[in-house]
Amino acid sequence: MDAVLARWGESLDGLWPPPVPAAVRYSLLSEGKRLRPTLVFACHEAVGGGGAAAAVAELAAAVEVVHAYSLVHDDLPCMDNDDLRRGRPTTHRAFDVPTATRAGFHMVALAARVLAVGLATLAPDSERRRAIALELFRAAGAGGMIGGQALDLEAEGVRAPVAALEEIHRRKTGALIAASCVIGGLAGGAAPSACAALRGYGADLGLAFQICDDILDATASSVQLGKTAGKDAALAKSTFVSVLGVGDARAEAERLAARAVDRLRQAGLASPTLVELAHYVVTRPN
Repeated sequence: MDAVLARWGESLDGLWPPPVPAAVRYSLLSEGKRLRPTLVFACHEAVGGGGAAAAVAELAAAVEVVHAYSLVHDDLPCMDNDDLRRGRPTTHRAFDVPTATRAGFHMVALAARVLAVGLATLAPDSERRRAIALELFRAAGAGGMIGGQALDLEAEGVRAPVAALEEIHRRKTGALIAASCVIGGLAGGAAPSACAALRGYGADLGLAFQICDDILDATASSVQLGKTAGKDAALAKSTFVSVLGVGDARAEAERLAARAVDRLRQAGLASPTLVELAHYVVTRPN
C-alpha cells in the first residue's frame, strides 16, 4: 500500500502549484495503520476474489487517500485544532492552514483519479463499477464521514446520549470502514448477500474502533498514541467513555467486535484475517 501511495505521490507535482503537492505527499505517506486498505484486501480475499491484485491495490489506495484527507481537515483549527498526528506535526503545522485546507480538497479529487485507474484495471461491468464508486463517495459525503464530523462538532459541550453518539460515529468513522469492506467484496465479485454481511461487519467494526479511540484518548499518553491525548475532554466532547465509563465502553467495543465476526460466520465467510482484524481493533495500543 505504501508503495502505491508513494507512486501516486511522485506524480503530483504536475497537478497543482507548490506547496500543495508536498503537503499531500506529507499527509499520504505518514505512518498509519492502513486499516481501511487492509480491509479492502481482506474482504476481496474472503469472497474468493482472484487476480487483478494491482486493481485491488488502487481501489484500496483510493480509500486511504479519502481517509488521509479527512485527517488533514479534522486537525484544522476550525475543527479539532490539533498539533500532532501519527507521531509528527499535523499538516497545517508542517505547512500552514491555507495549504492544508487546499491539500485536503485536492485529495478528494486525487482519490477519484486513483479509483478510476483501479476500476479501469479491474474492468468490472458498469453496474459494479458504479456501485464501487458510490460506496466510496457516499461514505465520504454528507451521509457518512462529513455529516458525522458536522454532528460531532455540534455535540461539543453537550452531553449526548449513547444513541446520538452511535449515529455520529457510525457516520464519521464507521461509514468509510464499512465501505472499505464492501468495496473489497464488490471487487471480488461478491453476491449481494455477502456484500450485506461485509457491510454489517464493517459497520460494527467501525463503531468498535471509535469506542476504542475514545478509551485510548482517555487512558493513553500522546507518545503512545502519536496524537494529542486527552483531546476529547479538552473539547468537552461527549464520548462513549464520558457516558458509559471505561469499563462499560470497553465491553461494548468487545461486543460489537464479536457481533461483527458472527455476521461473517452466518454468511459463510470464513476469513481468519477479518477475525484477527476484529480482535486487533479492540486490543490495539494506539
